Amino acid sequence: MTASKPSEGTLSLPNLPHRSQGIGPQQCGEFAIRIGRDGTWYYLNSPIGRKPLVKLFSTVLRRESDGHYWLVTPYERGRIEVEDVPFIAVEVTAEGTGPGRRLRFRTNLDDEVVADKDHPIRVVQHPDTDEPTPYIMIRDGLEARLTRPVFYELVELGESRRQDGEEQLGVWSGGQFFLLGRTEAQA
Repeated sequence: MTASKPSEGTLSLPNLPHRSQGIGPQQCGEFAIRIGRDGTWYYLNSPIGRKPLVKLFSTVLRRESDGHYWLVTPYERGRIEVEDVPFIAVEVTAEGTGPGRRLRFRTNLDDEVVADKDHPIRVVQHPDTDEPTPYIMIRDGLEARLTRPVFYELVELGESRRQDGEEQLGVWSGGQFFLLGRTEAQA
């Protein structure tokens, strides 16, 4: 039996390469998507108002080792702008006390993580003002910045301990002690 030619009027699809053949997603350059410092997602500088759509986009968000953010599907890959970090931690709940405590964070897109060795909390001090900016790792190099009320809740849960010759404030979660900042003025 020989293969017949498609008859006129029928649809013939080209043989597309399969992902198993080592062909990656097509580079699409810059997507016109931006994530603002407040966690709002924008397309062409207009807020994306549909939270389910933003949640879907967030599932294909990646951060490369060079610090750039990409939306990556099996077929397309495009870079997006992120003003600070892609998520905002809007809620924290504490279960337990001391080293056994578990601090569970919820993001603006309803992702939840417990602070532990794989999801550390870090605080960056502004070099001029010494203002703290706290973050937690959500997944695969993607962080959330803690809102001020969430950070204040952590401070309320904090305990002092001497570390590196300084009195430090920190919190326990997932068997890890996370530093929030120093508690005494530096000379």
